[in-house]
Amino acid sequence: MRRIDAHQHFWRLDRGDYGWLTPALASIYRNFLPDDLAPLLQKHGIAGTVLVQAAPTDAETEFMLSLAGEHEFIEGVVGWCDFAAADAPAKIAQLAGRAKLKALRPMIQEIADIDWMLRPELEPAYSALIAHDLAFDALVFPRHLENLAKLLARYPAMRTVVDHCAKPEIAAGDFHDWAARMKVIATGSNAFCKLSGLVTEAGGDWNVGRLRPYVDHVLSVFGPERVIWGSDWPVCTLAASYDEWNAATDALLSVCTQEERAAILGGNAVAFYRL
Repeated sequence: MRRIDAHQHFWRLDRGDYGWLTPALASIYRNFLPDDLAPLLQKHGIAGTVLVQAAPTDAETEFMLSLAGEHEFIEGVVGWCDFAAADAPAKIAQLAGRAKLKALRPMIQEIADIDWMLRPELEPAYSALIAHDLAFDALVFPRHLENLAKLLARYPAMRTVVDHCAKPEIAAGDFHDWAARMKVIATGSNAFCKLSGLVTEAGGDWNVGRLRPYVDHVLSVFGPERVIWGSDWPVCTLAASYDEWNAATDALLSVCTQEERAAILGGNAVAFYRL
């Protein structure tokens, strides 16, 4: 089994474009760079990663691609592009020429307009993603899932993955509405789902038992062939260490066969992101 961490971040505070990253998030308000992650990957036998954007700027994408050029274990980059810009198709075409750029991710969760993703002026950007075989990372909350289903119906050829299981409100015990909306996404499209980010949604007192209904539901409706594992490191460390999330993953995937685990923990990421 070749393991891939399909969702991790790096940042350097002096770059200054991480609007969400403030001193209030004290434990992660510092630089996180490849030398910090490499020992954890080695410890857990993880061969490669997908580095995901953490700021909505072109400079962020260039920063990540520069790191990917310097570190072999970064096998893919999920960058950012202004989908609403008039030159978005040209920009996407340019980015598609960068070897490790595999996907783009508008930060939908940070956009006030819940209908933003359905705006007609974004059509050229979605069409360019499809034309250049780049994937779409959907960073959404449960309240966005109805619109996401509409978007995926408009663009069935767009390779899409739902980040962090759409961030269910685990700490609040919200399950049924989220579960119903995720089932619509799973059954009505070819979208994948990332098994990541759940510990931070469950809070500091999380446990495997609290996560299990959410993971079991994702496995049931998407199937192990459309679930992709990621750590969301270092954001995950707000609630759990890399070691703890790996241990939780082992427990949560104990219902899966060896072949299914191999797909979730690496094979699906390789296929989806064209690693």
